[in-house]
Amino acid sequence: MKTLTTLMFTAAAAAALAMPALPLAAQTSSPIALNGDVKAVKVIVEADGKERTELVEPTAIVPGDRLVFGTDYANKGGEAVTNFVVTNPLPAAVRLAPDADATLEVSVDGGKSFGALAALTIANPDGTTRPATHADVTHVRWVLASIDPGASGRLTYPAIIR
Repeated sequence: MKTLTTLMFTAAAAAALAMPALPLAAQTSSPIALNGDVKAVKVIVEADGKERTELVEPTAIVPGDRLVFGTDYANKGGEAVTNFVVTNPLPAAVRLAPDADATLEVSVDGGKSFGALAALTIANPDGTTRPATHADVTHVRWVLASIDPGASGRLTYPAIIR
């Protein structure tokens, strides 16, 4: 079994949100293929008044718009890969949405440490601390225990334009 770690970059700034994500530090020998994307959340009202939600390519985005950042992964190799880590920095133009999975591993210190948001704190200038909020999140991370040969999946997190 192979153990690999990779760092994933989804977008550098609001202007690049419509561009596909690119790996920053994908290992060249990795059998794991990664492909990232960003979709805008669009609410469509049907003729009967019912609403449905679609994920569409972002065109014009404004503060308050919702996005979904995604990373598809696939093991193209012949062996299982264990403890594969995907870390996505959040672009400065977005904040983690409040409805993000509460068990998602996040960082509020630039990717130095990770944990559930509810367990993280921010240091105030006066030395006191406060609970971290969705707006403080700088990175999200997933640790995939094992990816079998031929297996694939998708990782996502919701965000809101600041």
